[in-house]
Amino acid sequence: MPHRVAVLLLEPLIGFDATIPSLVFGQADDRYEVVTCGLTSGQVACTGGYAITPQAGPEALTQADTVIVPGTQYPATRQRGEMSPALAAAWSKIRPGTRIVSICTGAFVLGAAGILDGRPATTHWAKADDFRQLYPAVLLDETVLFVDDGDVLTSAGLASGIDLCLHMIRSDHGAALANAVAKYCVVPPWREGGQAQFIERAIPESRGESTAATRQWALANLAEPLSVQQLAVHARMSIRTFNRRFRDETGMPPGDWVRQQRLAAARELLESRDFSVDEVARRSGLGTAANLRHHMRRGIGMSPLHYRKTFQGA
Repeated sequence: MPHRVAVLLLEPLIGFDATIPSLVFGQADDRYEVVTCGLTSGQVACTGGYAITPQAGPEALTQADTVIVPGTQYPATRQRGEMSPALAAAWSKIRPGTRIVSICTGAFVLGAAGILDGRPATTHWAKADDFRQLYPAVLLDETVLFVDDGDVLTSAGLASGIDLCLHMIRSDHGAALANAVAKYCVVPPWREGGQAQFIERAIPESRGESTAATRQWALANLAEPLSVQQLAVHARMSIRTFNRRFRDETGMPPGDWVRQQRLAAARELLESRDFSVDEVARRSGLGTAANLRHHMRRGIGMSPLHYRKTFQGA
């Protein structure tokens, strides 16, 4: 049986968000069955001046294994922090144990439902202040692309919904299928960084300098020592200028970025190769197996062997 996904459309709907689940899950070798539904079976108005006709009404929620709420400007949840009677009635049809997911400002709906209280979550960075005012009990982090808290997952703005759907395929069926879907969608299977790189900030003073070439060089030499001083020398900048420029361009300090890239490289090796943990640590630049285990547990909550078993096994 395919995994049943119900996409709940609430107007005014962010139309782009609403198309993501059908596109991404629709390329996953018939592993998922996606249906769009609304509070009624009538058309749902989108913010872009058009409307989408859902395939079903709220009854589709009763059979869903996963419910996804795309971005919306639904007044009750966006302005008053509450569920309308019609939304509450539809929400009550969701079975216990159903995986609940939001894309972008769909997180406001999950907040109004009370299922995010005391839990980590994210939403579009530009709406973070509004979200905190309405839902202060939620542990909001607007610097990440998505949050996986087990049976409740939230993504940041717009295209980060693609990142989250690919992550769900990866978790459900392994890296190979997720990578194949990403290739079809012409997107990276795992995007580096978080929302911090998109948050508005002052334009750097000197536009003629960039750390892009140095970042590319670092990616090709992750197994080598990469101190901030070495990176600054490669970029032909002072350490102070390099640090400032790097933060402006990536949203994070150089050291954090290097660790993130090394962890990403280690994950790729664990997924695709049969190297020992020591060899993975050496090739990714994390040095020792103990250091790799530390960063794997801290970053994604798994040991290297558990990660390999999860994704190679799937």
